[in-house]
Amino acid sequence: MKFKNIKNNNNVFSRSFAIDRQKKAKLKKQKPFVIWITGISGSGKSTIANLLEIKLFEMGFHTSLLDGDIIRSGLSSDLAFDDNSRKENIRRVGEVVKILIDADLIVIVALISPFRESRNKIRNFFGEDQFIEIYLNASYESCEKRDKKGLYKKAKNGLIDNFTGLCSCYEEPLNPEIILDTENKEPLECLDVIMEYLKKKVISFEMY
Repeated sequence: MKFKNIKNNNNVFSRSFAIDRQKKAKLKKQKPFVIWITGISGSGKSTIANLLEIKLFEMGFHTSLLDGDIIRSGLSSDLAFDDNSRKENIRRVGEVVKILIDADLIVIVALISPFRESRNKIRNFFGEDQFIEIYLNASYESCEKRDKKGLYKKAKNGLIDNFTGLCSCYEEPLNPEIILDTENKEPLECLDVIMEYLKKKVISFEMY
């Protein structure tokens, strides 16, 4: 195993992997990639992410799912919700995703991730066709109506600071691979769109 010193830090080293990634991918019979689902609170991110993971699992694929509740209850439990904290949260998630991709998993991320710059930085970690950005397009009003967690009500009553869409901005993706109208489409309809994209554009879903 080879080690290389990381610039500006004499005590931290990157390493090359002892096992070729292609060999690991062949063992799992899949190619790793990232599905990054973004949208405001209540747009359906976790619902669609869960349906997608179940579908891929049923097809025999190895996956990992990261959503806001998972990340904020552990890895980023020390962070607030101001802009800088949100950017740091996404940076941390990006580092975790890189590790999971190195393990040859299909990684599903469901986060508001409101800033284009942060999302694009994650995209740049990966190769062509390895990062799929899915934007769930739904109006603030429709998301507020179906808010099961009561977050919109709390935000309007001043109980939540920096709530995205109310007092903190959300920057829509400019060129996402997939746009889903979750205001008018049911979750299973959205799942069908995603699966069609994956089959045509990313991988053939044929085993090695």
